Amino acid sequence: MAADDPYPSPPPTPSKAKVDPILRNALRYTISAKEYKTLHQYFITRSPAAVRRRALPPPKYASLVQTKDDYNGAAIRASLRVFVAVQSSLKLWELIKANLLTRGRSQRTKARTSLFECPNLRLSVSLSLILLLHRILFRFFSRLRTNLLTKDAAPFRRRNPRISKSLTSRLAPAIGASLAGFALGIYPGDQLRISIAVYIATRSLEIAYTALEEDGWFRNRPWWWGSWMLMPVACGQLLHAFVFDRDCFPKAYGDFILDHTPNYVQRRPSGYPPSLPWPSTSTIVDSLAEMSRLNWLPFISPILFPLNQNTLPPSLSALAPITSSAHPSHTALSCATLHPTTPSCTTTFLQYILTAFPTLAKFFAAYYTVFSLPKYKKFIASPTHELNLLAKRILRTAAFLTGAIGTSWGSICFFQYLFPRTLLPSARWFLGGFLGGMWGFVDRKGGKGHFMYSMRLSIDSLWKVGVKRGYWKGMNGGDVAVFVAGLAVMNVVYEKQSSAIGGGMAKGIGWLRGEDLFGKRPAEEEQKELNERVK
Repeated sequence: MAADDPYPSPPPTPSKAKVDPILRNALRYTISAKEYKTLHQYFITRSPAAVRRRALPPPKYASLVQTKDDYNGAAIRASLRVFVAVQSSLKLWELIKANLLTRGRSQRTKARTSLFECPNLRLSVSLSLILLLHRILFRFFSRLRTNLLTKDAAPFRRRNPRISKSLTSRLAPAIGASLAGFALGIYPGDQLRISIAVYIATRSLEIAYTALEEDGWFRNRPWWWGSWMLMPVACGQLLHAFVFDRDCFPKAYGDFILDHTPNYVQRRPSGYPPSLPWPSTSTIVDSLAEMSRLNWLPFISPILFPLNQNTLPPSLSALAPITSSAHPSHTALSCATLHPTTPSCTTTFLQYILTAFPTLAKFFAAYYTVFSLPKYKKFIASPTHELNLLAKRILRTAAFLTGAIGTSWGSICFFQYLFPRTLLPSARWFLGGFLGGMWGFVDRKGGKGHFMYSMRLSIDSLWKVGVKRGYWKGMNGGDVAVFVAGLAVMNVVYEKQSSAIGGGMAKGIGWLRGEDLFGKRPAEEEQKELNERVK
């Protein structure tokens, strides 16, 4: 170039070839150009001068890491962030549990495991790999479908009609991407993996039902139809498993029930001598199960018959501290065990309702108040209306759970007077739970989350009971297959009728595919170009 050139060329910028490719890829898979621009704008520009001098300006960073196709880079970035987020969350939870929740208690020393056998690491790898494979597989099957629809692929379609029909289906990318769910098998097959599989399966069925409902499949349904109808079946199964198969019952759920049944499950009296034995709650429940096996024995009062040494069979001798002082007017051993000092079953039920309702109302007042904090703007705008809604929700939920728990226990006394001793001795527990679950009708407008949660616990418990009793056999990796099937149903419904999926879940599925969380689909432009090839 001449010295007097009136149009001098701009100074040459360093090409990407002069930059270490490992460093360039590391930067590309760590932060995108758009994210770096935001970071530079809000943080780097306000940093010390030494940091600002060393930091690359956003245009130079964009030219360094930007490529023609950044889909794979974005997928890897999201996968790495999921790994870091899950691993950090699990580590934080362990610290909280060790320092706050279990303070003052004796902790078991955990056996050291290798790095690759660490459950937290394997869970983080599993979830991040599910995201990465889901995005890659969705794009692969989308491109494959489009290429098979072109004129150049006509010979292949003629030679392989069935395969072509499957791969060119509109649902092929959705189903193919769901195969990424098999990465859940990296995590060990413990309760958490089963819970994830059951949640995705039930959530997919719920979404499929909503899609069918929008298509008009349930137009003439009765007014009382709703998700509350799941509660009687779930409560019946859970109560039966709680009594007969407690090892197949969720412990936290059982502890919640026992903590709110002081009127029926007798605790050690405050003035009872500590040297004398008293049956634990588990012993009391096991004894009730034994009563049903013995066809609900009548009660022989030791007060009326002090010389009778056989008031209790040997298998129920642990109940002697409770039944020895029970009211003599009791006629059923179960009633003498559940409410020994009160001879009237109806009075006991009413006392339970009056005692448990305020306690549950306080609990759910705190629970719903905490979850209402993000909606503080609505409370500021219309405090009276929002407080009325919150109060109604608290009262409905407290009434529902109080009635459900009280009816489940009280029905055992009711069946003693309604049925002969030998009629349905063990099935009464299911019937009692079924009647208790009917209280879900009270909370049918806002209790869907509670109903679905109980149903998921019931499905998990039922499966374990069936395996324990030999009704069916478990399959290695069966929970992973259920997870993949549920993920496929979600993807199919999202593809055909995304309006049937809730806002949060729809954004989650779109994020799995590589779509923006706010509804924008960055891959649509590429799809349009591929569709033009088909035309």
